[in-house]
Amino acid sequence: MKTTFGNRTIEINPSGDNFIAVLDGKTIPIQVLRAENGRMDLLVDGQRTIAHVSSDKAQRWVTINGQTVMLTKTSGAKQGVRHEHAGGLTAPMPGQIRSVAVGAGDVVKKGQTLLTMEAMKMEIRIQALRDGKVKSVFVSQGQTVEREQILIEMED
Repeated sequence: MKTTFGNRTIEINPSGDNFIAVLDGKTIPIQVLRAENGRMDLLVDGQRTIAHVSSDKAQRWVTINGQTVMLTKTSGAKQGVRHEHAGGLTAPMPGQIRSVAVGAGDVVKKGQTLLTMEAMKMEIRIQALRDGKVKSVFVSQGQTVEREQILIEMED
């Protein structure tokens, strides 16, 4: 999901039971403390926040501190294995992580397999799109992931 504030765009992607937001290239963890009846108690980068959420298919309206923003669902991966999103490689579809071949700080080459996942009885290799360095790995072997969940964040 993403929205734009003037010239700034924030992108929010699922990460297990929580979320990862990317704002101006900075990754911000969002932990869901409690969610019920459209109210979410969140820990956003360590700060407790209450959000009220309503949705209509691809759009969600989120109200925090009296300000409402509309988030629009971003489209999924068209080709599958090489989906990059705001510096992070994301899951092309729901599935399970079978192996993770890299860790934070590892230097990788374009085309190198970073992890494998299984989805719909297919093995999917998530590969480096360019030479670079692994900034963060957000998943581990055996973990179930959702479509567009950030798996690995890269830096140049």
